[in-house]
Amino acid sequence: MTAASSAPVLEVSGLTRAFGGLVAVNAVDLAVQPGQIVGLLGPNGSGKTTALNLISGVLRPDSGSIRFAGQAIAGMPAHRIARLGLARTFQLVRVLQGMSCAENVKAGLAFHSPPLSRSEIDESVERLLRRVGLADRAGVPAAGLTYIDCKRLELARALALKPRLLLLDEWLAGLNPSELLIGIELIRSLKDEGLSVLLVEHVMDAIRSLCDRCVVMNSGRRIAEGRPDEVLADPAVIEAYLGVSTDA
Repeated sequence: MTAASSAPVLEVSGLTRAFGGLVAVNAVDLAVQPGQIVGLLGPNGSGKTTALNLISGVLRPDSGSIRFAGQAIAGMPAHRIARLGLARTFQLVRVLQGMSCAENVKAGLAFHSPPLSRSEIDESVERLLRRVGLADRAGVPAAGLTYIDCKRLELARALALKPRLLLLDEWLAGLNPSELLIGIELIRSLKDEGLSVLLVEHVMDAIRSLCDRCVVMNSGRRIAEGRPDEVLADPAVIEAYLGVSTDA
């Protein structure tokens, strides 16, 4: 493997953001290697979504560096970061309910670089909807979709960017057991295609099944990093989630 191919697709160093007196993200370091799924874990309020917002350009960091595919992106507008090949989904599903599924995906393709022809757009819409299991829903209004299909549609729109890195913010949350299995297999298939993923998730079965490495946050700080089995057995991680010490 060459040095270029082994370089992190995402490298975050000293990332910090405060809101008034609350330091939501406090000097966090993390990296995602090409083709990896990295879990970003922690109890509610630990700063995980804020970290994703900083990486994707929704928020500007107070300090620290963010390098995506070797390029410094800290403070860059979200639309420019998206065009570089960094896509995301949101904790609260965001689909354009007044549009059909096909039109939602077309909205994502508007950020494609270079711009696509009309025939290329139509082909891409069909391929992306088929990719997430919505091949028969192209003309269906997004407002009429089930919860899991809304998540699939949001994912298709994110994949329209042909991203190198995908940020998933609790994409598996709220799914029933059978839907969860479908969602896990879909994410795993993205990795099999070479896509790198930074995954915020509370579903531990998914973390154990999908993640190559995990970074755990608590109160804005990174408190652990390693393989899923290592970090989930770490006393500091157990205490952060359960609020009790494992020392007895």
